[in-house]
Amino acid sequence: MSLWAKVRELEGDSLRQIQNLYGQNFPIEFRHYFADIIERQQWDQLDPDNTPNDEPHAKYILDLFLGEIQKQCDSLIEARDFVQRLHFSEIASHFKNVYGPAPLELVRTVKRILSIEKRLVQHAHSVSALHEDGMHMRNDQHSEKLSHINSELKRLAAMTRDTENDLRQLQSNQEYFVINYQDSLKITSELQQIQQLDPSNPNRQYETQLTRKQAEVDKLLRAEAQKLQQLRASLATRHEETFTHLSQLQNQILDEELIKWKRSQALAYNGVQHESNLDQLQQWCVTLAEIIWQNRQQIKRVELQRQQLPINNPGRDVLPDLNATITALLSTLVTSTFIIEKQPPQVLKTQTRFGATIRLLVGGKLNVHMNPPTVKASIISENQAKALLKNDTSRSITEMSGEILNPESVMEYHPQSGILSVNFKNMSLRRIKRSDKRGAESVTEEKFTILFQSRFSVGGNELVFQVRTLSLPVVVIVHGNQEANAAASILWDNAFAEQGRIPFHIPDKVPWCKLIETLDYKWKHECHSSRGLTQQAKQYLGYKVFSKLNNNCKNQIVPINSDRQISWAQFNREPLPNRNFTFWQWFNGVMELTKSKHLQKHWDDGAIIGFIGKAESQDKLVSKSLASFLLRYSDSEIGGLTIAWVAESDKAPGIPRVWNLQPQTLRDYGIRSLADRIKDLDQLMYIIKSDNTTQVKDEVFGQYYSKTISSSPQGDGYVRTELMQ
Repeated sequence: MSLWAKVRELEGDSLRQIQNLYGQNFPIEFRHYFADIIERQQWDQLDPDNTPNDEPHAKYILDLFLGEIQKQCDSLIEARDFVQRLHFSEIASHFKNVYGPAPLELVRTVKRILSIEKRLVQHAHSVSALHEDGMHMRNDQHSEKLSHINSELKRLAAMTRDTENDLRQLQSNQEYFVINYQDSLKITSELQQIQQLDPSNPNRQYETQLTRKQAEVDKLLRAEAQKLQQLRASLATRHEETFTHLSQLQNQILDEELIKWKRSQALAYNGVQHESNLDQLQQWCVTLAEIIWQNRQQIKRVELQRQQLPINNPGRDVLPDLNATITALLSTLVTSTFIIEKQPPQVLKTQTRFGATIRLLVGGKLNVHMNPPTVKASIISENQAKALLKNDTSRSITEMSGEILNPESVMEYHPQSGILSVNFKNMSLRRIKRSDKRGAESVTEEKFTILFQSRFSVGGNELVFQVRTLSLPVVVIVHGNQEANAAASILWDNAFAEQGRIPFHIPDKVPWCKLIETLDYKWKHECHSSRGLTQQAKQYLGYKVFSKLNNNCKNQIVPINSDRQISWAQFNREPLPNRNFTFWQWFNGVMELTKSKHLQKHWDDGAIIGFIGKAESQDKLVSKSLASFLLRYSDSEIGGLTIAWVAESDKAPGIPRVWNLQPQTLRDYGIRSLADRIKDLDQLMYIIKSDNTTQVKDEVFGQYYSKTISSSPQGDGYVRTELMQ
């Protein structure tokens, strides 16, 4: 079933979001009639910012689209098809004008649309699945939250339109007052001139008439002045109400939804699925920016009206407070939406190229792109980050902790998507300045962060913003052998950092149930497998980290949901009993082994039990037929896989004995594959799989055997040879 077919089944708020997704630059009619050819393209392999390599392919796709449109027009030959044919021709002409000079913008637009479609379809599917399972409450709450935000934005837009109408009425009344005030001044002048005339002058007869007229006008002015005061007070009250609702909604979007997105971004490193709803967040923020800007303009017009016609107000003047409030709301929105869309690598090796993408969610709406700002990247230490958040910028910004090459780039505006962003592609950390070591902390536990900052103005230089944002914590390494320990620091930080923490404080101890959940996500992510850590694996890891792993502790099981605390030292500082490596170093080693091209397919097939101790594997094998075997991770060697099998004892014929093959590593499997090694060994006949079933080895590994080399001489006269186990 195509993606578009699934999209057409959407309902409610999801369908409304789909309708708002399309516009002139990519009409929904084109998406509908050309859905198959759109979805057949390899969009994931194209980078809209990779001009040299991907622009030719993007141009090919554009020409392909234009060709398909022309074919469709040629097929519409009936008179009743005239309007449709004309519409397709307009689409083709617009595509040529918009995407002809910049075909990669077509790639950017389509990728964004397809991404949102997939997200909405997945959301609808998950809602449906949870409904079937009777667990739909959380999704309903999520949908209710989305609906609430959208309805509040509509409500605020309506309130802003109402205050705009009130402001226009106030302006009209003020102009009426000014006209009458000018009449009053004219009458006063005429009356003064008459009163200076000789009493016998005939024009003195108009004095009484003018006096009466002046009294009437003054009475009208007093009434109008009172009415203006009431209108101004009423407008101020309505603005206060609008600003209160604006503040509440902005807090919900920035302090809840955007923070949730940032938290999800951190957890994505650990393998937790990242909900990429950034386009939805931008849509909300852009609408907020528009409403806030309109209200700020209204406040400025109110100030101008008061300057033009000062009227003493008996109560407290709230206008300065309103001005300060709306400006603060705008400032908070702008500074909070300067975000890192694509984080730099959290394990960062010096002298290695890396990238990042920075995005200003409200940049397009505020016309920041009219004078595109430059973004600068710097690396700072944990202490400098603390000082920065305390606004102690005297030292933290001027003194960096390292030197980054190519640290500056200009933001670009993409009108089709409304995105203002900058894509750093060629940064490199030339050197790093480390702090003094603290106790047992190693260099792979020292955290830095990449500071991105910029400066720009909005409203014709009326407001100048200095914005900055910090990346997720970064551990800097200089050698590849530091990578595993650095990855442990990042894994722990991303999993257990609390919202609003002081950089980069993390708990020293966490519940085992939380850590094993994190390791399960990480395993599935790194191994690109839906098969995570089994119940047996989690129990095995529990007693591996908490107890001395030997023949006498095989029954010591730590419950998976245990709140028993595990410390950072137990995780990756103190070596395992009788070993020279830590728990994480061992776990990371078998993960690196399993995710490799040599073993990943066997893990997915369930051929590797892996997480089973030597003693437990012996108990499992002695009850099986001779020549049965299983695959388990070595306890004594990092990244090693061993084969345990049962055969007759060499000292007591007829008595089964369990043998263990010397552990093999990635280097070994690069020479000869696991499947071929198992094929070579006649002692191995029946494999015990992870689900505890037993199969003939050829049924499990046969599809992976290498082709048998012919023993006949080849064209060059030589007989080919091969290595065997």
